[in-house]
Amino acid sequence: MFDPFDSAAGWLQEHLLIPLLWQLNLIEWEDVSYGWALIAMYGVAQVILMYAICVPLEKWRPVEQWENNHAVLTDVLYTVISRVGVLPLVSFVGFYQVQVLLNGWLTDHGYVPPTLERFIPSLTGHPYVTFAIYALILDCADYWRHRLSHKFRWWWALHSLHHAQRQMTFWSDDRNHLLDDFISALWFGAIALMIGVPPLQFPLLVLLLRLIESLAHANARISFGRIGDRLLISPRFHRAHHGILAAGQRSCNYGAVFPYWDMLFGTADFSRVYVRTGDPSGEEALHTGTYVQQQMAGLRRFIRSLRKKKPQPS
Repeated sequence: MFDPFDSAAGWLQEHLLIPLLWQLNLIEWEDVSYGWALIAMYGVAQVILMYAICVPLEKWRPVEQWENNHAVLTDVLYTVISRVGVLPLVSFVGFYQVQVLLNGWLTDHGYVPPTLERFIPSLTGHPYVTFAIYALILDCADYWRHRLSHKFRWWWALHSLHHAQRQMTFWSDDRNHLLDDFISALWFGAIALMIGVPPLQFPLLVLLLRLIESLAHANARISFGRIGDRLLISPRFHRAHHGILAAGQRSCNYGAVFPYWDMLFGTADFSRVYVRTGDPSGEEALHTGTYVQQQMAGLRRFIRSLRKKKPQPS
C-alpha cells in the first residue's frame, strides 16, 4: 500500500539528508535520518491539519479581531521551527539515541529495561490501550512541568514569553523560549524513558498531544459544554490560564490536554470566560519583537530573575 509519509521521508532522506551527512562526515547517522525525516513529514501534515481545523473556527467565532496581526506571524515561525525541525530532532533522534544507550547500559549491568507492560502485565498484547496510558501519564507529567514553571521565578522568566502574546491564536502553542523548550524536552524524555515508551511512539505521542494543545490556544469562542470541558481542554478553558490576572486572582488551568489533573489538584477554574491575554510585567519585545528579539528578551529576564528575590506569581 502506498504510504505518502514513507515516500516523502524517503525522498527527503535520499536527496537532502544523506548528501548532507556525507558532507559532515556523519554517514553513520543514515539509518536514524530516515526516522527524523518521517517525523518531520508528520509534523508538516500536523501543521496543515491545524490550519485546516483552527482557521475556520477562528473566523467563525473569534474572541478578538485585530487590524494588525504582525505579532501572530512570529508565532507561525515558532510553529514551523518546532513541529518540522526541532521536535523531530529532539523527540526521535535524541530520544532514540538516549534510549539505546540507557537500555544497553542496563542490560550490561544485569537490569531489564523498563516498560509499562512490566509494571502492568495485563497490558501485553494491547498496544492501543498502552498508547492511551502513555498519553495520560505524559499529560500528567506535563501538568506538573507547567505548574512548576509558574512557581519558580527563574523558570517563569523563560515561560513568560509564552504568556506575553496579547493576540493568542492556535499558532501560539509553540511560542516558547528555547531554554524552556530544552527543559520541557528533558522532562518529557525522562518520563518517557522511565515508562519505556518505544522510540517511534514517543514523537507520535508528542505530536498528538500538541495537536490538541494547539486547538486549546485558538482565538475562538469554543467550549465543549459543561461535561465536555471536563473531558478535554477547550479554548475557553485554556484561555483562562493565559488571562491577565486581576487583583487577588491566581493562575489556573495548567493542563495541556486533559482537565483531570486541574480538577484533581485543585487548580481548575471553569468560571473565567474569554479573558484578555498577555503579561504586562514583561518587556514589549516579548510581545511584538522578532523571533530573535523575543529570545533575547526572555534571556535577559531569565538573567535578571537569578539576581532578584522578588516572589513570582503562582
